[in-house]
Amino acid sequence: MKKQLILYTRNRCPLCDKAKDVLTQLQKEISFELIELDIEQKDEWVEQYGLMIPVVSFAGEVIQYGQISKEVIKKHLLEHTMK
Repeated sequence: MKKQLILYTRNRCPLCDKAKDVLTQLQKEISFELIELDIEQKDEWVEQYGLMIPVVSFAGEVIQYGQISKEVIKKHLLEHTMK
């Protein structure tokens, strides 16, 4: 089963655009499905992630938020694959 990363974003968010670019580049190295969710779709997401976006989540766990690092996400995915 392919790994799924969730990217919580919102419209007009330059950091979110940059995070999506970073994750798209990472997909060339590691196979995973990227699911992009706009936090404006649910009040609970706005409450939970509004001050943190972009937020990258894997298996229900927030991996990183704000400035997204390709290396941090890559390391997390590789460690999870080895478990």
